[in-house]
Amino acid sequence: MNTEKIAARRLSLEEVTKLGVKDRLFVSADTEVLKLPDCYVPAFLTKPGEDFEGGSITARTVFQEEVFCLPDDENEAGIYVADESGPVTIEVLQSAGVVLDLALFVPGGDKGSLSALYAAARQAFGADVVQIWRQGLKEVPDVKVDIFEEQIPRGRKASDSPKRDRRAIDTYPTRADFIEFSAGWKPVVEIHKPVVDDTPTI
Repeated sequence: MNTEKIAARRLSLEEVTKLGVKDRLFVSADTEVLKLPDCYVPAFLTKPGEDFEGGSITARTVFQEEVFCLPDDENEAGIYVADESGPVTIEVLQSAGVVLDLALFVPGGDKGSLSALYAAARQAFGADVVQIWRQGLKEVPDVKVDIFEEQIPRGRKASDSPKRDRRAIDTYPTRADFIEFSAGWKPVVEIHKPVVDDTPTI
């Protein structure tokens, strides 16, 4: 576990209300995921401090976990900011790196091009550093598709032709897996049909 000791001071609720969403602070790492009671993690407020009510503050850590805190509660770890002349020293958990979750399309991709891709990543970050945790490869057809969202029919009087809105045109595989569809709607993927304007011209 890689940590760094820094000089810091604890903030009162009044001081927290003067912070914005870009101000770096530190919250306890004793969270649902990490469970490290004697350690802190870098975080940012989810909205300007003045917008919180009731003394409860919500921050999002750099590890994308939301933390709820009552700064003035002496039984809680509290919120800290770095301060060279601060009265306390806190231990801050460092980041080991990032995990990339990519949908990467390699045109004409074969074993040689993928090996070159991995070699370039290792050259940039160091051999034995870049690790492939999960690899799912599949060839894809060169087909253009329309991605619609269609209203899910409800009740006995549901229409035979449900309402439909086009969200995107894409080459298969589609972005349908990554689009957030509206509640009560479902994704529909169809072969792309160009719109032909049959309006007669003079």
